[in-house]
This record gives sequence, structure tokens and C-alpha cells, in this order.
Amino acid sequence: MTGSDTPAAPPRGAAGLLKGMLIAQCALAGLVVLGDLPLPGFPGSGPDAPAIDTPVRPGDQTRRFEPTRLPRDLPANPNLPIDTNVPLRLEFTAPNGDGAALLNGEIAAGDAARFADWLKGLPAPPERIDLNSPGGEVVEALEIGRIIRASGLPVAVTAGSFCFSACPYILASGSERIVSRQGYVGVHQHYFGENTYLPAFMLVSDIQTGQAEVMTYLADMGIDLLIMAKALRTPPDDIYILLPDELEAFRLATMITD
Repeated sequence: MTGSDTPAAPPRGAAGLLKGMLIAQCALAGLVVLGDLPLPGFPGSGPDAPAIDTPVRPGDQTRRFEPTRLPRDLPANPNLPIDTNVPLRLEFTAPNGDGAALLNGEIAAGDAARFADWLKGLPAPPERIDLNSPGGEVVEALEIGRIIRASGLPVAVTAGSFCFSACPYILASGSERIVSRQGYVGVHQHYFGENTYLPAFMLVSDIQTGQAEVMTYLADMGIDLLIMAKALRTPPDDIYILLPDELEAFRLATMITD
């Protein structure tokens, strides 16, 4: 069964989830207001989580989030560029021998429109979209996801690739969602809005509006909304790596490969 024909299940434990979201959102707004003050015990105040290269295991899945650094223990992927520097905006690579196109790099403002134009300009649609991205602009990721879902394309995180932060929202859009055990998929809290000088109550409103859009999107894609609980418990400076059984339980993966 694929993500396109799976009805969106009603969220489980919605009351507790929403309560937890509100608490996390208020805390996040307070941290934004406090700025870069080195307060011990606050998320992002120090490198408490292990480095991204440290292997994960059940119950030990939170790692430091370093958007420009690739996990070094990933196997080589012949479809990825040799350069390990992460592009500062998405780069689109035409379908390779197996018919898969690659979206590689950070998700930046304007990338959704660029992707739509690029996809329309291909002589034939790809058979699959592969992802390798540390995330970036949430709104752009959601729009790219809507384009992919409308196109009915499968999406994959292949061996040697990673998909962090806003990138899993693109993964969620696939008609099939294929994730290798030798790839990484991770989630965390997001910032919505750039102005750190707004009053705290306005920041909370901005965050709530952004989270509501994300939750609506995930429900439309058939993803279990409890995945948001994992994201909201993880500060923006860290990343929570989802294990294969979690990817399947949250319906973020319809197929796990070796």
C-alpha cells in the first residue's frame, strides 16, 4: 500500500500531543527571545548530544545537528557528488541509469519554484526522486512535497544519503517512500519566522501557525502526526534519528531497504 492510497488516520493521543506542542512552542519562543545567552540546561546552549557520526541505537538517537557536515560513517553512494560540501541551495540532477533524479543540498528560499520549473523542463518525468539534504526552509519543503505528490512520484533516501530537519516533509510526499537502513532520516524543532525582536506572544503565534501548517500537510500525506512529538522534543541544535521501525510506524517509510 502506498502513501497516496492510505487514508490519513486520525491522530492518536491528540490532546496530549497538542498540550506538549504548546509547552514546546512557548519554551522555543522564550529561547528565541533570550537569544544567544549561554544558559546551562537550555536546548542549544552546549554540545551535550553526541556528534552526528556516533551510531544510533534504540533510546540513544539524538545527535548534534551540523547542517554542513555529512555523517562520515555512511557508505559511498555513486549517485551522490564526490564533494562532501553541502550545497547552500538544492541542486537538481537529471535521472540517472535507474531513472532516479536527485535533490541535493539545503532547502533555500525560491527552491520550490525552481524545482517546479526544472521538473517541467525534463524531457520525461523521473521514475523516482532521491533526497540528500540537511533541511532548510520549511515552507519551501512543503511546497516541493505538494508538487511531488501531485506528480505521483516515489521518493527515496538511499544508502549513503541523509534527510534531516525539513527534508522529511519532502520524503512524506512520495507515492512510495523508500528508506535505506544505510541512510539517515532525522527530525527536530523548527523556527518559523526570522524576526527575533518580536514580543514573545507574537513569536508563539507565529510558531503555532507554522506547526499547524506542518500538521495539516502531514495529515494530507497520510503520515502519523505523533511523529511531531519526536520533533518537538528535540531542540533545533540537535537531530533525532528515526529508526526503521519508527519510520514504518509513523508511515514516513512504506518500504525499508538494506
